[in-house]
Formats: sequence, structure tokens, C-alpha cells
Amino acid sequence: MAEDSSGREAGSLADLSELIVTTSADGIVAVDDGGIIRLCNRAAQDLLSRSQAELVGTPFGLPVVGRRTTEIELMQPGGGERVVEMRTTTATLEGSRLHIVSLRDVTGRKQAEHDLEAALEQRSVVLAVAAHEFHGPLAAISILAQTLAEQLGRPTAAPADEQVQIIQRIIDLASRLQLLTRRLMTAARIDTGGVPPSPEPVPVLEAIVEQVAYVAAKPGDVRVSCSPGLVVRTDRAEFGAMLGNYLDNALTHGRPPVEIRATERDKVVEIRVSDCGPGVPESFVPRLFDRFARVAAPGSAHRQEGTGLGLWIVATFATANGGAAWYEPGPRSAFCLRLPIARVA
Repeated sequence: MAEDSSGREAGSLADLSELIVTTSADGIVAVDDGGIIRLCNRAAQDLLSRSQAELVGTPFGLPVVGRRTTEIELMQPGGGERVVEMRTTTATLEGSRLHIVSLRDVTGRKQAEHDLEAALEQRSVVLAVAAHEFHGPLAAISILAQTLAEQLGRPTAAPADEQVQIIQRIIDLASRLQLLTRRLMTAARIDTGGVPPSPEPVPVLEAIVEQVAYVAAKPGDVRVSCSPGLVVRTDRAEFGAMLGNYLDNALTHGRPPVEIRATERDKVVEIRVSDCGPGVPESFVPRLFDRFARVAAPGSAHRQEGTGLGLWIVATFATANGGAAWYEPGPRSAFCLRLPIARVA
């Protein structure tokens, strides 16, 4: 005999049917030893996307193991899938054994768990990247500062030009840390939704010159080709971040001279940042603008360069401002940016 939660016996198939229908919000299916469905409730019909007439008398199609909880994936007729938690108990009804299968839709819970795992993994990656990228410059600054202090404390001080070189190296490393900090803060702002772009007319040449002034480039390392009258409609700060990341990427991973060329094409402005370096390995190109994508340094199968955030920030900001970002291989590989042109009256 089968019993409900109050201990009442269900003496017939009709009694069990009534209990199934009235006492459970989960999908309930009663399956005999031959694997044939004998009963089902409305929730089970919804989960299985089949009517009672289509289900009763047909094979259940899933193994029913007593007192065990399993998760199954149910494909939906319109596409997509549901994750269902399945629990099975056994009852004796009218002298025959039935397997009472409880089906609970846990799709929402599994998605929430997946999102949480992804967020935690992403946070771990951010911390790992930050720790790795900050460790080198900070260690170098410490050593250089200690060396400079020792030199200044000697009776015979080191030559002034040597001290200047050490100080300049410290300045360069500090600038690198500032860049890394900006990228991490920008990534955090994007993740939290931040402030939406505020498009305005921005002179392209003015923005390029501003970014060139920020980088530690030697004379002649950066060449610019841009009409003074060329204006894009974009968020000024985000445009600066796009240009800055492209330029830093070329100077860090490429080879000078770096050329920044801006041209007008069919109501848009195309900006190409190219250099004389070896370019990006062909196998890595499809992931180039992915978040945390980092290519191994030339000559090394293990060490990876950069945070993997710069190009992702460019692509994210470009899309948000109605444009696009992409890479073109070639003798002078180029990182390209397209933004809407602004007509100035």
C-alpha cells in the first residue's frame, strides 16, 4: 500500500492518483517495474512537455533507482533545456510495485550557481593577474630605490648619469603600475555597469596627441597621420582609453616605429595603430579581444604578457560607442578602431 505524508493508505490507483494531483507541486510520475508510466500530474506534464494522454502507457525512458537523487537535462521542444532534480521512492499498490518519481525544476538554481561560480572564478583571475603584474614592477622599484639610497650614502657617490638612469627606471615602473591600476579600475567599472557613455564631438588628432604624451616613447617611435578637422562622436574618456590601450599594446609588444593613422570612410572614422613587430600568432587571433586573453611571450611556451584586459576594454568601449574594434595581420599588423564621425557645423 502507498501512504501520503499523513500516513493514510492509498488503497487503489484512483486514491494514489488523487494524492499525486493534490499533494505535490513537483512533477510526479508513477512508473511500474516494466518502466511504463502509470500516472502523472500536471507539473510532470509541463516539465516533460507532453500531455497525460501522451505519457501514460509509454516508457518513462529514464532509469529509476530507489532512494537516490540525480539531475537530468530535459530538452525543450522550442529549444533550450531544463535541469531537473529526480528522486525516486518505491510503493506497493494493489499487489504491484510502483516507482514514484519526483521531478523538481532546478534550472534557476543551477543557473544561479553557475553565475556565482563564474563570478568567483573571474574574481580569482583578476586577483591572480593583478598579483602577477604588480609583483615584478614593485620588486624592481624596491631594488632600484635601495641601490640609489646606497649610492647616495657612499663617500664617493655614483656618477650623476647613473643615478638619473635609476630614477628614470623607477618613474617608468611607477607609470606602468598606474596603467595597470587604471585597467583594473576600468574593468571593475564595466562589470558594475558603471556610467553609460556620454557621446560628444571629439577631435581625433587632439585625443591622439594627448595619449602619445602619456606614454614613454622615444623621439621618432610614434608617427601620427590625421587630418586636424577629423572629429568622432564618442565618449571622450572612453575614446582616450581605447587609443591609450592600443598605443601601449603596440609599444609593449610590437616594435617601433608605431604609426597611428586616422581616416574618414563612409560616415565613420577608422583609426589604425600599426607597428613593425612580429604580429599576433594566428592561433591566438580569434581570442585576441577576449577578457584575460594573454599570448605567451615570443620564445617562451609558458610566460604570458600583460593583464589580458587592454584589448577587451577597447572592444567593450568601441561597441558601447557604436563602433567596432578588430585586428588585421600583415607585414605591418594593425589594431583597428571604427567610430561614428561627428559633423561639425
